[in-house]
Amino acid sequence: MRFEIMRLDDVDGTAVDSTVVDAASVNRIVQQAAAVGQRIYIRPADTSAS
Repeated sequence: MRFEIMRLDDVDGTAVDSTVVDAASVNRIVQQAAAVGQRIYIRPADTSAS
């Protein structure tokens, strides 16, 4: 399964950029974001886009 991860702006919460990753990469990205206090939003990627 693939997930879209969006990095959110610290001020207003809008998406700054996004990337689509496989399930195995999600944990690593969450750990990195937590380490620096970065806000992210994760949702299942649109399967038609792969």
